[in-house]
Amino acid sequence: MGLLDRVKQNQTGAPPVSGPVSNGPAVATAPGGATSYSTTSAVPKARATDTVPPPAAGRPAAVVGGEAPPAFTAAKVQIHAKLIERFADQIDSSNKVGVREKIVELADEYFRTTAMTMTKTDKERLVDSVLDDVLGLGPLEALLADPNITEIMANHPKQIYVEKSGEPALSAVTFESERQMRQVIDRIVSLVGRRVDESTPICDARLKDGSRVNVVIPPIALKGPCLTIRKFTKEKWGPTDIVNRFHSASPELMTFLRSCVRARMNILVSGGTGSGKTTLLNILSSFIPETERLITCEDAAELQLQQPHWIQLESRPPNVEGKGAVPIRELVKSCLRMRPDRIIVGECRGGEALDMLQAMNTGHDGSMSTLHANNPHEALVRLETLVLQAGQDLPSRAIRETIGAAIHLIVQQSRLRGGIRRIVSVAEITGMKDGDVQYQEIFKFNQLGVSAEGKAVGYHTATGVIPMRMEHLKAEGEDVPESLFRPTPQPPPDKLY
Repeated sequence: MGLLDRVKQNQTGAPPVSGPVSNGPAVATAPGGATSYSTTSAVPKARATDTVPPPAAGRPAAVVGGEAPPAFTAAKVQIHAKLIERFADQIDSSNKVGVREKIVELADEYFRTTAMTMTKTDKERLVDSVLDDVLGLGPLEALLADPNITEIMANHPKQIYVEKSGEPALSAVTFESERQMRQVIDRIVSLVGRRVDESTPICDARLKDGSRVNVVIPPIALKGPCLTIRKFTKEKWGPTDIVNRFHSASPELMTFLRSCVRARMNILVSGGTGSGKTTLLNILSSFIPETERLITCEDAAELQLQQPHWIQLESRPPNVEGKGAVPIRELVKSCLRMRPDRIIVGECRGGEALDMLQAMNTGHDGSMSTLHANNPHEALVRLETLVLQAGQDLPSRAIRETIGAAIHLIVQQSRLRGGIRRIVSVAEITGMKDGDVQYQEIFKFNQLGVSAEGKAVGYHTATGVIPMRMEHLKAEGEDVPESLFRPTPQPPPDKLY
């Protein structure tokens, strides 16, 4: 039953529908705040067990328990309708305070005419709910405002999961109807000039803060619209954070990567979905000198580089007539005419892999990209497959020789058990032998077990192999001591992370 149908039912005195709408299976507990990392232990300092996510500071909580009370819903619909009727031409999305004042005025008027009473807290919740529907993303605003939530997964209008501390949990927040969810989706995709309908039921977009959005609607999604938001934190993480705070890398490993970036070595970041490839690419790019001209090419602009001399390009899907598409391949080709010092491709998914490799081999040293793969060997195999998608009918040996000459380093990022992210391998490409691309592992993560909290624990260590490009690093002014590559003895259990 839709939102307007419930209002009409309340006005006509019809009996309400019995039983609340379920938001999926019952969940006993859900992780609370983000894990607090200690430099001496892998055990989080504190964990909450509240089922309902806490409201963000300075903002009333969203209606909990699934469906809102009928009186609350009726008031919300009437106030929203009055706002559109009276102030449709005065609503300015940039003037949030002014719109809120109009909603408060209409709410007071509604309570006077209906003799309805509501607590101050519920009234503020009502005003915020109407404001979110008018200017924001409806019930998702409360989840987006929670800094502990890293991912929002709306399976259908009545079931929304969130990820906290690397673990998914069922949220009490739901959409009031499928119509409301479709309005939120349309608002998101229209902000970046894209569309989603029955003819194009899949769409990638982004929010204003850079958060990644994926939308799938019927007829592809059988249970209703499906919306996934990968939130980007407002806090800019740096090398110190992933070493000391998250233990994603060791100090020695990060020192080596810093020298490789500054020495203009071509780096490929490999990993699975949600493993933190884009975050790691952002951190690696922070080592690039500010004097260099950078150009990024992405499907949906996600990279947040800190250099001032940075040009950001984004691909474009076809229009309603099926024309006007600008794929990443065209962006990479255009980059070559824009005098870049380095080219950064957000992710290689198709034939643009060939153009990226050719750019790396033609004077754009220090370029970087990401790729979906489970380990360095599979990354090389998949990169060869993507080059074949360019349709150039190249022989395998020519492709492998191009890969062996273009890529210098593969950094493997993984999402391990318990939701933790680690750099699990750093491999150096050494060239060709017997028709295959050869590599040697420089650093790795040894996983030794699982903690009582269900999280993988281990430690980073060098393999003892000295990189073959040590002379190149020294020639570029990077003094890398050989002591970085001595294997680390296994630490005691309380030092594992």
